[in-house]
Amino acid sequence: MANPNPILIDKLKEAAQKIESGADYSWGHVGKCNCGHLLQTITPMSSSEIYKEANVQKLDEWSEYANDYCSTSGASVDRMVDALLDIGLELDDIQELEYLSNKKVLKALPGGFRYLQKGQRKDAAMYMKTWAKVLEKELV
Repeated sequence: MANPNPILIDKLKEAAQKIESGADYSWGHVGKCNCGHLLQTITPMSSSEIYKEANVQKLDEWSEYANDYCSTSGASVDRMVDALLDIGLELDDIQELEYLSNKKVLKALPGGFRYLQKGQRKDAAMYMKTWAKVLEKELV
């Protein structure tokens, strides 16, 4: 799981707040999905800029970017993955964020363990806020 640190915790909360507040959210759009929103909070990139850079790779989603990641390629997608890694994420975290699937986060959900639905604004925000709380506990 991600390296707990104040920056990552704050950015997860910020991304969750934007999603909850009605920011343009679309799981099928690389710049408006879960990872896209987190990337928007840690870089000056807009959703359209993220889409444009990601489209160069001809891959469809963040799980594929994480699978094909190469730290020395210099490819635009790899630089975006680098930004996520630089704030403490691991490659597995990228896939788990997209699919809302980290069991540790799911076990910590208010009301107890349950599966969340990818592509649901409310579930994406809840996952990010819960993940931030998990990381806060680990930080202490």
